[in-house]
Amino acid sequence: MATGVGEARLTEDTEHCDVRQRAGNFERVREAHRQEVAEDYCELIAELIAVTGEARAVDLAERLGVTQATVTKAIARLAREGWVTTQKYRSIFLTPAGAALAERSRTRHQLVKRFLIALGVDAETAEADAEGVEHHVSEATLQAMARFLEARHDGQPA
Repeated sequence: MATGVGEARLTEDTEHCDVRQRAGNFERVREAHRQEVAEDYCELIAELIAVTGEARAVDLAERLGVTQATVTKAIARLAREGWVTTQKYRSIFLTPAGAALAERSRTRHQLVKRFLIALGVDAETAEADAEGVEHHVSEATLQAMARFLEARHDGQPA
């Protein structure tokens, strides 16, 4: 608790700075979550197209464990941001930017999964953990994981 005028001002300035910093941190986390959703959707759309020849909202909802309304809202945002295109009563298509995002996400996921397995994590757990880690790990850490796997000569490209 501040007792003098100078101390009170210092406390207010410090609290104000801390508030701005915290707000900035929360904004970065929200943006990271938005990007995570885009990556997950694009990766799943690419997978569905590769396996079944099309990506439908009902299939996305089923595989993501969300409602079709949630998928519709997410797809509308992805379309506004240039990741996908849609046409009424048609499948969902990736734009070139969306396809590139899906490939980057898939590559990150596979690298993290291989790294966790190399550490001794069972494949099922590694798959589940990689789904979260892939979105939040830094490029520097990914490169370190790749170097680790290359040094082990695990026979797969990093």
